[in-house]
Amino acid sequence: MNASDNQMNGAESLVHTLIDSGVEVCFSNPGTSEMHFVAALDKVAGMRCVLGLFEGVVTGAADGYYRMKDKPAVTLLHTGPGLGNGIANLHNARKAGSGVVNIVGDHATYHVEHDAPLTADVEGLATPVSSWVKTSTSATDVATDGATAVAQASTYPGQVATLILPANTAWEKSAGPAQQVTALLPPKVPTSRIESVANVLRSGEPTAIVMTGYCLRAEALETASKIAATCGAHLFGQTSNARLERGAGRVPLRTVPYPVDAAIKTLAPFKNIITISAKAPVAFFAYPDKPSSLSAADSNVHVLAHANEDCVDALNELADLLHANTATPILQNNPVAVIPTNNNKLDAHNIAATIAHLLPDNAIVIDESITAAVPLFQETSCAAPHDWLQICGGSIGAGFPLATGAAVACPDRKVVALQADGSGMYTLQALWTQARENLDITTVLLSNRAYAILKHELKNVGATTGDHAGNIALDMMELNRPDLDWVALARGMGVEGGRATDVNSLVVELKKGLQSEGPYLIEAVL
Repeated sequence: MNASDNQMNGAESLVHTLIDSGVEVCFSNPGTSEMHFVAALDKVAGMRCVLGLFEGVVTGAADGYYRMKDKPAVTLLHTGPGLGNGIANLHNARKAGSGVVNIVGDHATYHVEHDAPLTADVEGLATPVSSWVKTSTSATDVATDGATAVAQASTYPGQVATLILPANTAWEKSAGPAQQVTALLPPKVPTSRIESVANVLRSGEPTAIVMTGYCLRAEALETASKIAATCGAHLFGQTSNARLERGAGRVPLRTVPYPVDAAIKTLAPFKNIITISAKAPVAFFAYPDKPSSLSAADSNVHVLAHANEDCVDALNELADLLHANTATPILQNNPVAVIPTNNNKLDAHNIAATIAHLLPDNAIVIDESITAAVPLFQETSCAAPHDWLQICGGSIGAGFPLATGAAVACPDRKVVALQADGSGMYTLQALWTQARENLDITTVLLSNRAYAILKHELKNVGATTGDHAGNIALDMMELNRPDLDWVALARGMGVEGGRATDVNSLVVELKKGLQSEGPYLIEAVL
């Protein structure tokens, strides 16, 4: 701290503290209450600022950034309504275990009593999607609160921390930056629990291991595969995962299916379910005459590691107890998919084969393909090594923002976004940010011009009988009258692109995108 620190306002002390705490990126959509924070970003060097044209883009990008960087970015949001616009992707971030620091500007402390138009219960809005929420009460508290927010966001496996910054605490004089607060290390799993799980695996009973979190990184997956090979267990990832390292030379991993009937059938043979950072498998929704729990009624669930515990350490200790380290892990060695030679119209299968063949080494794949997700996931397992990121909270509109944040985090890696058209319309403003930042993202926009998943769900929940629904119901699931022109939408945001209607044109367009060093969108018409 130097002599000029005493002349800092609260916003400047906060920016200094965030940078000193290791925060390098601010995804922002500011308003009047945040102007002193915005000005501080000019005065204090060291923070990259990325503008999003909608708060859901900002919060989703922070989620994608954390998944690839393993450190939080900060978001800058405007009062309660701005936070409200970003809540859906904060929900996704919370479910993914992503660390995010939200700075939410608010009215000056003395202005709140006047109930101005933007007055809102900001803490009430933030609490359901945050693990830590605080409102700074004076400029002298802001820096310390900011350092604490970063530590909270960095708490394993990652948490959403929301700091509410009344305008006067940003413009009034502060005492200068605060020292970094060290995040707590994750607790180790008790040895007794690891021994108990080892006994389950030694029993010889049919056992499934369901994992998520850091155990889905390549090295930990190899350890899990050795354990499974030693004990005859079966490995699964949970249905949706924050980040899965997969592809050629890595452990292939099945995930618990989304459809209830398929999930029940998959898990039916297993007497024991061992969870590692995951919850016991449950259905996304309740369906008439179907169970919420997906495992067999007579099965037993055993927790190796809760989400906040060191799952990788527990996995290593389990392998030691079972003498599994000398086992050979099962690795993906299937030949790379061949591009279909027939020039058929596009479907999920030939799109998957084409992507699997052309995907570059070390790519980051963002999956918001919705109804095409199963074949795209299964048929790209033989592609070059890559990371696969999914929506963990089920709130659509995450794909474009996740890709944006991942590309900011890893500028040296190609990002490939598999994006359904209906969910893409929630946050297409992210394309503008991709163009402005010249991010290396190739988007394959799956254009079936429908909320196709809802057509399945209309029947699944028993809202209709047979295969037919009424015209009013179906009309709410069709994206036509007019058709969306995704190439025009992308170009309107500054992103080049093209349309593919068959295998040959998809190959041409995908090669263009992969050779580009900036954003490129391919509308793949199904």
